[in-house]
Amino acid sequence: MGLPAIKPYEMPTSKDVPANRVSWEVDEARAVFLIHDMQQYFLNAYDETQAPIPELIRNIIKLKEACKERGIPVVYTAQPGDQDPKDRALLQDFWGDGLREDESVTKVIDGLEPDEEDLVLTKWRYSAFKRTSLQAFLQETGRDQLIISGVYAHIGCMVTATEAFMEDVQSFLVADAVADFSEEKHKMALDYVATRCGFTTTTEQVLSQVQREVSLDSYEGLRLKVAELLEQSPEELSNEENLMHLGFDSIRMMSVVEELRQVGVEIDFMTLAEQPTLTSWWAIVEEKSRQHV
Repeated sequence: MGLPAIKPYEMPTSKDVPANRVSWEVDEARAVFLIHDMQQYFLNAYDETQAPIPELIRNIIKLKEACKERGIPVVYTAQPGDQDPKDRALLQDFWGDGLREDESVTKVIDGLEPDEEDLVLTKWRYSAFKRTSLQAFLQETGRDQLIISGVYAHIGCMVTATEAFMEDVQSFLVADAVADFSEEKHKMALDYVATRCGFTTTTEQVLSQVQREVSLDSYEGLRLKVAELLEQSPEELSNEENLMHLGFDSIRMMSVVEELRQVGVEIDFMTLAEQPTLTSWWAIVEEKSRQHV
């Protein structure tokens, strides 16, 4: 009744990521990184020397390091050992007794241990939200994106992504930073999230977004900076929308002025305030740049 022995299979690549229904991007100011159930008990079901486990561990480590560098909080889930039958409830019917109270199986795997500042949630159900403080933590930190890694993709990871959708939290299921019972179930989870509740992505795509240095020497850079200051996705910004109506106040505008000066564009606050749209601002930047030359 416990976990099955899991045969090796190839980790999905970017070619295997299904088409997403939404066009979300990870925003370091909005995101939390979830390392889901990476306990020795769950990894024991695999041959850890064979795919997909080496790639799984390597990619989670990459993501954690990048998130730490950018100030993105890291959250772990971990199930306790020797769970009281009242706590285990219906999980008993499907999976048996679960973990025994033994550090050799309850621990997060070696090399991926939580740091002192990381939040570790006691996990009771498939969803990382159920009977935990995850939603409260997101609200307290003003974050509404969840990057999901770990095991198993079609169970806890997928259900967590689904509940994130129910809580108006954007979830990003990292295709090559989760693992599953089989390649078939792994791809099913990716497809479900991509088409029903979240965004399916890859380690490299997430890294490129959280490590991106935003420069205002291009229109796209200007859009990204404005979106970052408004804590919105760049895709949500209209070229002609009045940014002040979206909450782009004087403090944010002065931040843009200072960063434009850093790339050699001398511009004043009032010039931006008079024409507060992306199209107008970029036209001003181009004109000032020609004059500078």
